[in-house]
Amino acid sequence: MSFTVAIVGRPNVGKSTLFNRLVGKKLALVDDTPGVTRDRRPGDAKLIDLRFRIIDTAGLEESGPETLEGRMRAQTEAAIDEADLTLFVVDAKMGLTPVDNALAEMLRRHGKPVVLVANKSEARGSDGGFYDSFTLGLGEPVPVSAEHGQGMIDLRDAIVDAIGKDRAFPPEEDVAETDVVIAKTEDEEDEEPVYDETKPLRVAIVGRPNAGKSTLINRFLGEDRLLTGPEAGITRDSISVEWDWRGRTIKMFDTAGMRRKARVTEKLEKLSVADALRAIRFAETVVIVFDATIPFEKQDLQIVDLVVREGRAAVLAFNKWDLVEEPQAVLAELREKTERLLPQARGIRAVPISGQTGYGLEKLMQNIIDTDRVWNKRISTAKLNRWLEAQQVQHPPPAVSGRRIRLKYMTQVKARPPAFMISCTRADALPESYTRYLINGLRNDFDMPGVPIRIHFRASENPFENKRRKR
Repeated sequence: MSFTVAIVGRPNVGKSTLFNRLVGKKLALVDDTPGVTRDRRPGDAKLIDLRFRIIDTAGLEESGPETLEGRMRAQTEAAIDEADLTLFVVDAKMGLTPVDNALAEMLRRHGKPVVLVANKSEARGSDGGFYDSFTLGLGEPVPVSAEHGQGMIDLRDAIVDAIGKDRAFPPEEDVAETDVVIAKTEDEEDEEPVYDETKPLRVAIVGRPNAGKSTLINRFLGEDRLLTGPEAGITRDSISVEWDWRGRTIKMFDTAGMRRKARVTEKLEKLSVADALRAIRFAETVVIVFDATIPFEKQDLQIVDLVVREGRAAVLAFNKWDLVEEPQAVLAELREKTERLLPQARGIRAVPISGQTGYGLEKLMQNIIDTDRVWNKRISTAKLNRWLEAQQVQHPPPAVSGRRIRLKYMTQVKARPPAFMISCTRADALPESYTRYLINGLRNDFDMPGVPIRIHFRASENPFENKRRKR
């Protein structure tokens, strides 16, 4: 992207609505409640012919640095420092407030280019607020309606004037001949492809409220990128951050704490949980953060079960390990409970960590990579059929109603997660216990611990099934 733009303003002026309008997706949560956005959220914006990086921020309020509002303000000021241009959004319908004047003075101190945006200008009676915004001394305001998409052309022109045409429209680079990648043909592809250690990896961090998810990501990044604190439920949006680990790009998603469904009654919390579920579906590997001081609550088990049912690769992280007394005894107990309480994810990797001190984070990342490697694993059809024959010799399928079931052929139909198809007779009569036997055998014999494994049975076609018996 050619330049970066930060959206700032007091609470509930429509910053997140404008952010969603510019990125073309409903990425940021929007609600009538002031202060919905707390962290700064980046996105790729498109405005007519402009392409730039945009950052949504929390509503700025005057408050002490130790309060939640004060920490939100620090995050917003960090976004202003990072950006090349600031969109200062005011509410034309409500008019100016003393907070708007204080924010205008703060933006002047930063010395960055500012575009004044008078949002909600489509509302009746908004003319007064629009003309009042001239008194801020930040130039002519741009009347827009983020909700209805009005005024976007004027906003584009104002951004170009503020940032400069050379910065807004950088010259396009020619693609060198050496950059052209020739795709392999099907004949050249290996049946068991080698795992790509350089491919970017999407990781979602989930768990109960106040388990330390945001603190963990901040420790990975080495900076206070996400808002943290002792209050439960600080994170509301699913915020994505990127960083490099041993030369590999990692895109992590911080998510809102997920409470029991019966306790989630407020609309805003429902939106936050729905955003967290979308992050799980978008991710490849999911780290479920447990509070090591109170692990294996009912909600913890339900979150793990949800991740497994979604087919994601899962890793457990027992956070706050620095608060645990007698760590060896506690670790042995946690391992026993993991095997006993999570049979659907047998062999799932679990790592004790401390997001506060950084203990165990290197080991956690290695387990994430190892789990993703298993999640992407493919097994050749020849190996699978030899294995299937050996399994039937060791433990034949049961006879149902006096007729034995025959498993004829097996192949892997997909990875991510590994899924297999077995052609057999009377597929509907095969008991669930024998399916579990095959899944456990695949885990042990092909070294696939801790990832969901799917097996689909397909009845082989009988060419004489629909023909009448000749008399």
